[in-house]
Amino acid sequence: MSDEIEVFLTPTIDGIGAVDWDACARSNVDGRAADPFTTYRFLHALEDSGSVGPGTGWHPQYIAARKDGQVIAVAPMFAKSHSQGEYVFDHSWANAYENAGGRYYPKLQIAVPFTPVTGTRLLAREGFEMIGRAALAEGAVSVAAQNQISSLHITFCSTEDREAGTQMGLMARGGQQFHWRNRGYEVFDDFLADLSSRKRKNIRKERATAQGFGGEIVQFTGDDIRPEHWDAFWNFYQDTGARKWGTPYLTRAFFDHVHETMRNDVLLVLALDAGKPVAGALNFIGSDTLFGRYWGCTEHHPCLHFELCYYQAIDYAIAHDLATVEAGAQGEHKLARGYLPTPTHSLHWIADQGFRRAVAEFVAAEQAAVDEEVEVLTAWGPFRKDARDEDHD
Repeated sequence: MSDEIEVFLTPTIDGIGAVDWDACARSNVDGRAADPFTTYRFLHALEDSGSVGPGTGWHPQYIAARKDGQVIAVAPMFAKSHSQGEYVFDHSWANAYENAGGRYYPKLQIAVPFTPVTGTRLLAREGFEMIGRAALAEGAVSVAAQNQISSLHITFCSTEDREAGTQMGLMARGGQQFHWRNRGYEVFDDFLADLSSRKRKNIRKERATAQGFGGEIVQFTGDDIRPEHWDAFWNFYQDTGARKWGTPYLTRAFFDHVHETMRNDVLLVLALDAGKPVAGALNFIGSDTLFGRYWGCTEHHPCLHFELCYYQAIDYAIAHDLATVEAGAQGEHKLARGYLPTPTHSLHWIADQGFRRAVAEFVAAEQAAVDEEVEVLTAWGPFRKDARDEDHD
């Protein structure tokens, strides 16, 4: 067998194919994808729906490594003409670089578009983990350098990706999100029992307020999700997207693709008033994690956002023995609702040596602040002290 590894790019995921892509992504564990966002079907839905590609600023340049004719590693890489939809913010880097006369865009981004959830980004077939990750990282840096691209960014990557990247000289950057952890709870009240009395009472009050909005709250997944549910959720998503980003990132067709190929990986929580959806939260289901993604409403009801996005997600995770709920980017309000600060990771390569040193100094100072914030927020979390201590036994 040859020791040579060929790295290649393709502007469509079909240039790699579903079988090889999912073999590298390890897309199925006990019948369900560990990470639904790196599956062929999710990335293909983004591409085929026009959510990425021409006019979006996300131009697919999927990178793959091949050995002896077999694809051994893949990564979702994009040429970016802006820094939107990433959630690891480098706008200040771009401004500084361009104010100094440089050209920051286009840049290369290895990421799942619009999806701030942690997962493996350098995806390798079983048995090829070390050489596969190395080939992808080195290949991506070479593409950037040869094309005089300012930078490469690998965002929301796993700790394994982070370790592999730093060994190859990439710069590590830390962040934090709020995640809920299942401590073997059998029912929601078991979770509440771990909280301080004041937080426990507040959550019970919020749930009672939300559930008394005048209608019913229903969880839908698989074939129970109907086209009219997606029509309603599209309206919710447009409203939220317009307020947060100006223009929603995903197209209406994306949700049709998800229904066609991923409805068993979806938990859609809807608040129904006389059968009409008035609010909803979209989650994706992994083998051990529930990923909260989007929320929206056409009517405001007190505490309904907390119920649909956070408490219903916890209910589902407990009922289905999932270890974690990831509730998306930012939001310190999640802390009072049982979601604790959790480190996130990204990797960066900067072409210009002087700018690289400046960014490294910024990242080091930022990391110290992030570490301190995680420590403080954890100490001020909603859990009883003895319950917190159990996590460190």
